[in-house]
Amino acid sequence: MKNIDSIALIGGGPAALFVVKHLIAEKVYPKELYIFEKSEALGSGMPYSHYGANFEHVANVSANELPELPQSFTDFVTKKDLKDYPDFVSPNHENINEYKVIPRLLLGNYLEDQFNILLKTAGQHNIKVKVFKNTKVVDIERKNDDFFTVITESGDAHNVSKVIICTGHQWSSENETRSKGWYDSPYPPSKFERTSDHPVAIRGTSLTAVDAVKTLARLNGTYIKENDDLKFKINEENKNFSITLFSKRGFLPALRFHSEGSPYSEGWIMSHDEIQKYKQEHNGFVDLDYVFDLNFKQPLRKKNEKFYQEIKDLTIEEFVEKMLDLREKLDSFQLFKAEYAEAEKSIERHQTIAWKETLSAFSYAINYPAKHFSAEDMMRLRKTLLPLISVIIASLPQSSYKELIALYDAGVLNLISVDDESYIESHEEEGIIYHYTDEEGNKKSDHYRLYIDAIGQQPVQFNSIPFEGLKNGRFISSGYIKFRDPEKGKSEFEKDSSHIMKTEPDHYYLRVDGLNINDHFQALDYYGKVTENLYIMAVPYIAGLNPDYSGLDFCDTAGKRIVQSLL
Repeated sequence: MKNIDSIALIGGGPAALFVVKHLIAEKVYPKELYIFEKSEALGSGMPYSHYGANFEHVANVSANELPELPQSFTDFVTKKDLKDYPDFVSPNHENINEYKVIPRLLLGNYLEDQFNILLKTAGQHNIKVKVFKNTKVVDIERKNDDFFTVITESGDAHNVSKVIICTGHQWSSENETRSKGWYDSPYPPSKFERTSDHPVAIRGTSLTAVDAVKTLARLNGTYIKENDDLKFKINEENKNFSITLFSKRGFLPALRFHSEGSPYSEGWIMSHDEIQKYKQEHNGFVDLDYVFDLNFKQPLRKKNEKFYQEIKDLTIEEFVEKMLDLREKLDSFQLFKAEYAEAEKSIERHQTIAWKETLSAFSYAINYPAKHFSAEDMMRLRKTLLPLISVIIASLPQSSYKELIALYDAGVLNLISVDDESYIESHEEEGIIYHYTDEEGNKKSDHYRLYIDAIGQQPVQFNSIPFEGLKNGRFISSGYIKFRDPEKGKSEFEKDSSHIMKTEPDHYYLRVDGLNINDHFQALDYYGKVTENLYIMAVPYIAGLNPDYSGLDFCDTAGKRIVQSLL
């Protein structure tokens, strides 16, 4: 058992929940545990509360995929009145299916319930738990090495020995406050109250965009079940309503399929010791090609030898080109329908789609060695592999697919592929003007009275971190990765010095999104040294060195690593 005076969790959502889980599991019992949550509930965070969901929004995970908590999800729902979720479970609970995706608000209720159980257990171990709901933390200061001072919006100050920042999603509202009809995100969905008798533009095709589509569709029409089909009927008074998705690649998210066990286990990812040993033997870097072979090609070989033989000699770039080639040749919605048929077959036969499952697992595995890549490899990863990964790991539920196709078949939903030169400007009266070049090469400038930016959570850069005390004290720093080849670094520096840092004698570093952390999620200061007792697991703050993350699984793994480092 480890004796710690006090720990403050900044944010009380799923990340904080899993930190508390591992504090108890590892027998780390602080004398005091402070939890600061800006909303009225613990555990649910933004995605699983009314700040991020309505009843129609579903998670992209099922009960059998949830990390372990004190009580199983099935046990939880059998004891609850679920009249608000008739499509998920019957009143007598006889049709609970652990492989069925969960309504997000219901999942939030479960997570809140589990958090309360864990806090009760913490109290039984003589941890004095102090929960501050509806409390926003505005600053964190450190004036000596003994403690941090957590300052709330009301001006209260709390001294604690350790701080774990787990504030979760952070959405901008900058454009919303100054431009009518321009929304920086679809959250909370309650901000959309009016019908739209006009075309609507949504930027992106991520799950965030699907959330926006679900919200707007129900404001402007009705879904009707006809046998196994779903139809969409637009309201007569909104007959001019339509949705156009704008996407740089024109890809719709991949669908859920049968998965053979959880791919997110720590047992096969590179351990801290393995990473350090590899770096010692390879000039201080972990090679992306090595990780791709170790955590993608070799696991794939065990699952599908035939497919492995097709791709075993391909470089990362060649593999991505092969996988995207078909997507780029087919119409997005025709491909969407074909992938649905493939996913349905996978589920019916209980057979996984090996390369997709393995790529999803790989995307999780690269989080841990990524901060040890060279700048050259990080640039390759972001340019080639992550665009493919972002499509494949979306795991869009089948129910969401049916809603999108119903809109498409009704002529309400369409998709336009745009290039990097496309841009948006505010319209002087309402909404935006979308400037782009269509597939025939024609330049377009289309006015939309309602526009939603839905490309998903973007990284929060150093200057936008809200804790001035940490920034001014240089306890946190921007993320940087060193170039293996100084000449390559020099070349990139000469092209764009805003993203490259040069140090003496001739070392070059690539600036990545967000903050600098080590393998234990500890913050690194201005000089690259560990800031003792400060941990950062808020995904938008560390997205540069954690290039992919997988929701609750990420929270579980990160929480465990943080708690183990406290030992």
